[in-house]
Amino acid sequence: MMMTEQYAVEYAQEAYELLKTLARIPAPSNHEEKRSEFCKQWLLDHGVQNVTIDEALNVQIPFEVTDDNPLTVIMAHLDVVFPDMTELPLKEEAGRLCAPGVGDDTANLVVLLMAARYLTEKKLTPTDGGVLLVCNSGEEGLGNLKGCRHIMKTYGHRVKELISLDGGMKGIVSKAVGSKRYRVEICTEGGHSYGAFGNRNAIAYMAALIDSLYSMKVPQNGRTTYNVGTISGGTSVNTIAQQCEILYEFRSDAREDLTIMDRHFEAAIEYFRAKGVTVNVELLGERPCGAPVDEDKQAALMERCQNSMSLYNGGVRPQGSSGSTDCNIPLSMGIPSACFGCYSGHGAHTREEYVETDSLLPGFKLGLHFINSYFGGEA
Repeated sequence: MMMTEQYAVEYAQEAYELLKTLARIPAPSNHEEKRSEFCKQWLLDHGVQNVTIDEALNVQIPFEVTDDNPLTVIMAHLDVVFPDMTELPLKEEAGRLCAPGVGDDTANLVVLLMAARYLTEKKLTPTDGGVLLVCNSGEEGLGNLKGCRHIMKTYGHRVKELISLDGGMKGIVSKAVGSKRYRVEICTEGGHSYGAFGNRNAIAYMAALIDSLYSMKVPQNGRTTYNVGTISGGTSVNTIAQQCEILYEFRSDAREDLTIMDRHFEAAIEYFRAKGVTVNVELLGERPCGAPVDEDKQAALMERCQNSMSLYNGGVRPQGSSGSTDCNIPLSMGIPSACFGCYSGHGAHTREEYVETDSLLPGFKLGLHFINSYFGGEA
């Protein structure tokens, strides 16, 4: 048994208790303060040195990171999609640990923390440049990849490659799905439903706008999607609505398709403005597609991921797929990147989310083995 495997077995229960503690701590995007502080203190309490929280609420854990040396970044995100600011509910049942966000991404965050502890206890140093472990903020939704953006702005092209521990242990994301997210508001004069009948209704105009957005045939250079996620507005059943708003997004793994979708969106907005109604548009989030990446370096990173994953997921060597992850930022800069996870579960982004408890030890072994490969371990 490898040293990382022995460590995972020895500390499996402690990692499980840490997962139960972390999963209860609220961490909506842009409000990760409680988890950031907990992670920093936990690391310091277990002997990890030079731990800092940056202005983006990332917890940075450097190993041999100097002012100018090249480095590898390995991160797992702190935030969850749920807005709760009070303790999140958690329960154990029939081989499952259930909590909102318990898998995405808390289970992977625990692996990163335990790996930092392992590297510190064993006094290991990277074999090639520095390694920066990061408990990062703002991966989900309107977090808009805030934490990863800050890391890449800080270290730039010193970053040789970036790995995000996110999702489950059966697949690898190696291609960036870009997106744009908008809040769209329509305002009209409104009025009394009987006395002012004939006045323009913001809801009716919004319905027509949504129909226009959904009438588009998506371009075919990559995989492209769109969605109206929320709609709200109006005052009462007997009021002609003065205001209505939606949240709208489109995504694609092809840059040219994102451009086409943006043009269609802008044309639809201008069409309704030409009708004399007020249409307000706010860009809430933008995630870039990838840029060309050195194929040999990306292939080497993929092989490193596959080598570790195949040891602990039944021998599967997954091929790369498209996704929207923290890797969007480095991939848009042409930096080799990949994303995979260290658990099995179901229900991500729902309050019924759970992880399978018997997947946690193999996932722990996987994460330790992979991270240790940058410190002279087998890969």
